[in-house]
Amino acid sequence: MRTLITTIGLLLAASGVIASSDPAPAAAAPAKAVSKSTADHSKFKELQKDFKDGPEVTEACLSCHTEAAKQVHQTQHWKWEFLNPKTDQKLGKKHVINNFCTAIPSNQEFCTACHVGYGWKDDKFDFTSERNVDCLVCHDSTGTYKKPAGLAGHAVYKDMEFPPKSGKIMKAVDLKKVAQGVAKSSRDNCGACHFYGGGGDAVKHGDLDSSLKQPKKYLDVHMDKDGLNFTCGTCHATSGHAVPGSRYNPTAKDTDKHIRGKADGNPATCQSCHKDAPHQKGAEAARLNHHAEKIACQTCHIPEFARGGRATKMLWDWSTAGKLDQDGKPIVVKDSAGHEAYNSKKGDFKYETNVIPEYVWFNGQVDYTLRETKMDVSKVVKINSFGGAPDDGKSKIWPIKRFAGKQPYDVGNNQLVVFHTYGADDAAFWSNFNWDKALAFGMKEIGAEYSGKYAFVATEMSWPITHMVAPKGDALACAQCHQPSAGVGRLDQVPGIYMPGRGGNPLLDLAGWTLAALTLLGVLVHGGIRILASRKHQA
Repeated sequence: MRTLITTIGLLLAASGVIASSDPAPAAAAPAKAVSKSTADHSKFKELQKDFKDGPEVTEACLSCHTEAAKQVHQTQHWKWEFLNPKTDQKLGKKHVINNFCTAIPSNQEFCTACHVGYGWKDDKFDFTSERNVDCLVCHDSTGTYKKPAGLAGHAVYKDMEFPPKSGKIMKAVDLKKVAQGVAKSSRDNCGACHFYGGGGDAVKHGDLDSSLKQPKKYLDVHMDKDGLNFTCGTCHATSGHAVPGSRYNPTAKDTDKHIRGKADGNPATCQSCHKDAPHQKGAEAARLNHHAEKIACQTCHIPEFARGGRATKMLWDWSTAGKLDQDGKPIVVKDSAGHEAYNSKKGDFKYETNVIPEYVWFNGQVDYTLRETKMDVSKVVKINSFGGAPDDGKSKIWPIKRFAGKQPYDVGNNQLVVFHTYGADDAAFWSNFNWDKALAFGMKEIGAEYSGKYAFVATEMSWPITHMVAPKGDALACAQCHQPSAGVGRLDQVPGIYMPGRGGNPLLDLAGWTLAALTLLGVLVHGGIRILASRKHQA
């Protein structure tokens, strides 16, 4: 009996009905993930100390990465200028006046928070110094490295009140921790500046904002965090710190047939991966590929911009800036969605989400109205103009964001002006703000002639839309362009194209259908007579 009971117990334990008295074998420990990097910076001797400021970190970086700063010095990210070989215009943030924050000169201490360097607060900045290169802004992986506006590109090295007189304390960054945690650039690194251009999240570009940090597939099929999970560098494949892809000299129609990784073209174009005939499956593939000969991929595959829940600014009117409340303090008014509709420091704004782009022929050439350009102020001044035509063989139809502005200009010289918008004591600066003072100071800072008389002119600026690529199921449908009524389809304002089914004339349509009906009737009558005649002949 005892043997039988023992046997039954062993069988029950083996089947899991009762627990065995023997200890269960230990589960195998999960294998530790192996880093993709070949270096663990937390083990580097040069980084085992407390750093007093950013330039000291750069010196430590350069002790191993000896050529890095020299490479950065050659890039647009460092120079903030670009000589366009097509137009011979010297462009970049140091030269172009836009209709957002307008100009860098005289405001460097504020604007250079987004420069990849330290200490650019005036025109005496040393662009040849390797210590001035900021390695951390592009390689921080901790998410703790911040460069607030007003510190000329420096981070916070000691706890400080920021903004000044706000009562808020910004904690010092742990430079040792950040330096030991450097990694390959991520969307967060690039987005720290590019998502917030123009004064805030989503303000400037419309297709770049913080919703792209961890996007779902519906927002961007390439950056989908659970899918392809592209970083910015996946498309903007960088070599020697030079990042390809430029809004000053963009590639509108990629015909180079280059190989990715080979320095003979722009790897950030759709064609560099998808080729000239991207549609391979389905009955409509040939027709869609025919469309792609004249229509940019972005036109169909980015149906709207600012569709990640962040509103983009569509209008900025500087002419109303400077109003104060009854106590002489700056005013902020918000719209029903919580966005600033008016700010004493900046004027009136208009924000929008899920914006349908405008469409233009674009061949990649962009001409700018520079500060020294003489303007015709009787009409809207185009800060930049996109070249392109339906018959030049170089253009495609592109989606753009058209941004409207109103900004000051020099009445005596008919030129745009640089004005000062940043003060060391922000509250005092704005409580005593007036345009005469701001304009005179800004023009003096750049050593330019100013007549002393100003007025405001309407301006517009265009931005090509190329991010927030939707999945193919959300791309434009045929009917969104091929509408029977003029003024309804997406491309109705684009000149030089024939759109089947669009813009019919009711009288002409009636005449055509009547003629067709009479023709059919004549054929039927003629056929009937022939049949009757044939039967009579046989009889």
